[in-house]
Amino acid sequence: MGYAMCSKVVFKRSEDRVRITAQLIDALTGHHLWAENYDRKLGDIFALQDDITEHVTTALEVKLTEGEQVRVRRIQTDNPEAYEYFLRGLKLLRIYTKEDNAQSRKLLEKAVELDPNYAWAWQTIGWTHYRDGRFGWSNTPTQSLALAEELAQKALSMDDSNPMAYALLSNVYMAKKQHEQAIHYGEKALDLAPNFADITATIGLTFMYSGRPEKAIELVKKAMRLSPYYPAWYLPVLGLAYRLTGQYEESIAAMEKWPPRSPHSMLPHMILAFTYVEAGREEDAHAAVAEVLKRNPKASIKGYAKMIPYKDPAEIERVKNSLRKAGLPETPTLPLPDKPSIAVLPFDNLSGDPEQEYLADGISENIISALSNISKMFVIARNSTFTYKGKPVKVQQVSRELGVRYVLEGSVQKADDRLRITAQLIDATTGNHIWSERYDRKLEDLFALQDDITKKIITAMQVKLTKGEEVKAASKGTNNLDAYLKCLQANELINKINPESNALAKQLAQEAIALDPDYPWAYYVLGRSHMMDVWVRASKSPKESIGKAIELVQKAIAMDSTNADAHSLSGFLYSMTKQYDKAIAQAEKAVALNTNSAWAHFIMGKTLFFAGRSEESISEYKRAIRLNPIPPGNHFWSLGLSYAYTEQYEEAIKWCEKAVRQEPDDLLARMMMTVVYSLSGRDEEARAEAAEVLRIQPKITLDKFKKKLTYKKDVDRDRFLNALQKSGLK
Repeated sequence: MGYAMCSKVVFKRSEDRVRITAQLIDALTGHHLWAENYDRKLGDIFALQDDITEHVTTALEVKLTEGEQVRVRRIQTDNPEAYEYFLRGLKLLRIYTKEDNAQSRKLLEKAVELDPNYAWAWQTIGWTHYRDGRFGWSNTPTQSLALAEELAQKALSMDDSNPMAYALLSNVYMAKKQHEQAIHYGEKALDLAPNFADITATIGLTFMYSGRPEKAIELVKKAMRLSPYYPAWYLPVLGLAYRLTGQYEESIAAMEKWPPRSPHSMLPHMILAFTYVEAGREEDAHAAVAEVLKRNPKASIKGYAKMIPYKDPAEIERVKNSLRKAGLPETPTLPLPDKPSIAVLPFDNLSGDPEQEYLADGISENIISALSNISKMFVIARNSTFTYKGKPVKVQQVSRELGVRYVLEGSVQKADDRLRITAQLIDATTGNHIWSERYDRKLEDLFALQDDITKKIITAMQVKLTKGEEVKAASKGTNNLDAYLKCLQANELINKINPESNALAKQLAQEAIALDPDYPWAYYVLGRSHMMDVWVRASKSPKESIGKAIELVQKAIAMDSTNADAHSLSGFLYSMTKQYDKAIAQAEKAVALNTNSAWAHFIMGKTLFFAGRSEESISEYKRAIRLNPIPPGNHFWSLGLSYAYTEQYEEAIKWCEKAVRQEPDDLLARMMMTVVYSLSGRDEEARAEAAEVLRIQPKITLDKFKKKLTYKKDVDRDRFLNALQKSGLK
């Protein structure tokens, strides 16, 4: 191993006695410089350790400074049982799995229960929280990192010369991307323990992520020299540092030694995947990704990107782009449902006229709507499939990200009164084409065309329909093509959520009604436009607009009681006007009519929540998100608020943080995050979120905002307002 001196210690325990034989040998000559036999009580083990350390330093003729003498003789704990729990916990901590990390924490918590002043045990518990936050093993990584920092400071308050506590702070600040602080604490740890191999390698990681790979290489090599039988995790630190310097051969050579030593971990293969890409070995990169997904089917670019705290954002993007080339999914793969599942992608508009975009979108949406009426199928919502609009996307990616087996894609081309539509149904799990067809018809045949495509899809997916489902799958509501096209266009305009588009949508819906006064969907679309007037602040009298919307939607339901969307909208409008029983009845009707409607489940969740039934709303929101895996942010914060009202704060924080990440400038997302942090007792973070609310809308006041709240129970409303007030909003 290249050392001039070596020590040998033999340990034997029998009940409450320990027998230790220790000897120091000059490895170059074979001479014994010092040897001793100890036979003591277990309770004397700490004094024994200090005695052996002192004899070794004396025999080596090493002169210690006063600080070093104190550190050498410092007693971590005088409780042998606590020390044993600490050692057992430390052993599990070195395995680097989520399960072992959790078990390690339990053992370490037992150690501090036996000795509350055990600084090393406290900081080691901090390391378990750090890993939870760093590796995504916690639902609330921010909270995990905060706990790690708190415990490091606690340990230092007991023993300010604890190098591992400083190393922990270094890693916590690194994970939080506060790199100057990370380096400061890292250097402090190195000063206190210059020959502690694990600390040296750990701080190498800090330097690597801070953009100083040469220093990282120097530190890891030193750590390997100090510990020739070093743990496996030293290898990726060295490999990643070599990668940043462009030394790909050295990087890969180091990292290829890692998988055999950590066979169950996905991380070796993940790091190798993007390094292989950058080294021009894309075939090896794809094989590495296959190994990643074998160990963790939910692994994704989005998930891994959260784990890499590079100081330079461009470096994170480089890793993400390399992982894309290696074939790693962008987001976690969703499991396939237990029934035939499909995502209908937005049809391409090949007309060369942007004004015809509504037609291609409308055809896609109507196929989604028709298929969603089939209870034996699982159909992804429009909101999620339309996120792929205009993007080159592989059906396998759609399958993984949306959790479906089948994907329908197609195109629409309109020229004068002619319409050309192509459609193909693909089994995305195999890449096989199940069905495809090209239609070249007159525009007036559009209804029959949509019905035919829907029926062909259902047949290809081997789904048997009931008589009622056959009727719903072919339902169009009007024979007037112009009325239908105006409603298609109006519906797309409402989705733009702005006053100008909404005004035009209202006009088109009115024109559709003039063309066919018995067209239910036209009344629904017009009712929706009146509700949207309130949301986009175009209404002079919100009360009148909501009243008009209710009237129109009820008329649509009277004409066609099977329209689930109309029942959902009716439920939402009744909830807004505090007619809770009517709201729930309408929402329940919508879900019964269309179990595949993400919006129906979302509105069901909303009506239940405002009626004071938070627990029941959770399952509805979760169902909505599964049917709409890439939803608007309001789905996330609505679910988070329901979790908060049922005192499930970790889940509440997780979902609200998703909403804020997705839409950082969304006022409601920030308000809900404020409420959830406040209710969970995280006052400092709640105040920070309240500041974000004021950044977005400086003139907001609680007096004005509370008028918009539609809680049935005063206690629920007051809980919400008090949380905002406590956080600094007035």
